[in-house]
Amino acid sequence: MVADDTVREAVGFGVGSWFEDNIRRVVGNGRNTFFWTDNWVGGVPLRMQFSHLYDLPVYRECSVEEMATLGWEEGENAWGWRRRLLAWEEESVRECSTLLNNIILQDHIQDKWKWLL
Repeated sequence: MVADDTVREAVGFGVGSWFEDNIRRVVGNGRNTFFWTDNWVGGVPLRMQFSHLYDLPVYRECSVEEMATLGWEEGENAWGWRRRLLAWEEESVRECSTLLNNIILQDHIQDKWKWLL
């Protein structure tokens, strides 16, 4: 986990750089990958792809595994919000949930960083 923390410290949040733009998280069991802030699905972190939702979840600092366990299908427990969502925000949740439909965590495989170049 020390290596994961070291890589994360080198990555700026939303700044964009040659380093940040060329790494990606490869998810195995999802235990060491942050759901909202790591670049693990869709090419950019979910906090950037769904920036209007990022400040709203109750479970903002959780791992991919934790979100999957809570249930990330639309209407399940992972989608706990600090306030009632507006209609367009609910549509974004559906879009995010659809993005996650084909994700299958593999309990025996550790998460790792992948250099894209």
